[in-house]
Amino acid sequence: MKISEILEGNRQFISLEVVPPQRSIGRAELLDSIRPLMEFNPPYINVTNHRDEYVFEQQPDGSFLRKLERRRVSQTAVCASIMDEFKIEVVPHLICAGATKEQVQYELSDFRYLGVENVMALRGDCLVQEKRFTPEPGGYSYASELVADIKDDGLCIGVGAYPEKHFEAPNIETDIAMLKRKVDAGADFIITQMFFDNACFYRFVELARKEGITVPIIPGIKPISTLRQIHLLPESFSINIPLELTRELEAHAQDKAAVYRIGQEWATMQTKDLLSHGVPAVHFYTMGKSDNIIGVLRECF
Repeated sequence: MKISEILEGNRQFISLEVVPPQRSIGRAELLDSIRPLMEFNPPYINVTNHRDEYVFEQQPDGSFLRKLERRRVSQTAVCASIMDEFKIEVVPHLICAGATKEQVQYELSDFRYLGVENVMALRGDCLVQEKRFTPEPGGYSYASELVADIKDDGLCIGVGAYPEKHFEAPNIETDIAMLKRKVDAGADFIITQMFFDNACFYRFVELARKEGITVPIIPGIKPISTLRQIHLLPESFSINIPLELTRELEAHAQDKAAVYRIGQEWATMQTKDLLSHGVPAVHFYTMGKSDNIIGVLRECF
């Protein structure tokens, strides 16, 4: 079933996002990490895609060999395992980064073989050593180009958005104009980056609607689970942690259990407020962990 069809229903629902595990983790371990979340009947699970990274291996003569390394299980294998085990839809992330147009088509062929009907079309991240995103020769520079190229494949297409703006955008208005290009190219729904201040999300939705974006917008939520994340998350995702939350977490810096509980309670508060404002769904970033998300869901659904 297509996500656009699910969104036409009347009930508010959850969606989940999982990261393909490191190659040392087996199928059973991955599925067992997802299994407890099935209690809440998510209609689909997003599966992220991580481009291969370059590493440098020292050779016997002292020189270094530059080679591509894949550190995670393939996205296609994870999608197949989830579909087989839980009999639900998957939404693989299709990224421009590190792929030519031909390679993207190869991925789409694998998805069609599995019976996948939905994808998230994303630009993807820079390589660690890159200051700015560099497309592959013969690849895509923008997610809007990718959406336009695959819109006639019969897929339901989701795209990403940033309530606090993408870090490369000069301002939120310019970022929303870029989002409009993705929607005009054929995107059917939007899932946002995580955020910790619902006011930012509501302002973003208001600006998006004024820009003429009418497709469903699904907010993304992640509970903070460790004190380090108040520094790591802004650094990694260019997001803001509200002062109230930061101070409360720092006040319990020596108590890991309290930090975990505070993060879960904040995400619960966010989720209840979002549902009361009529969002169609709430998307949870699991990051391979589920206990705190299960706590949120039991309070809210």
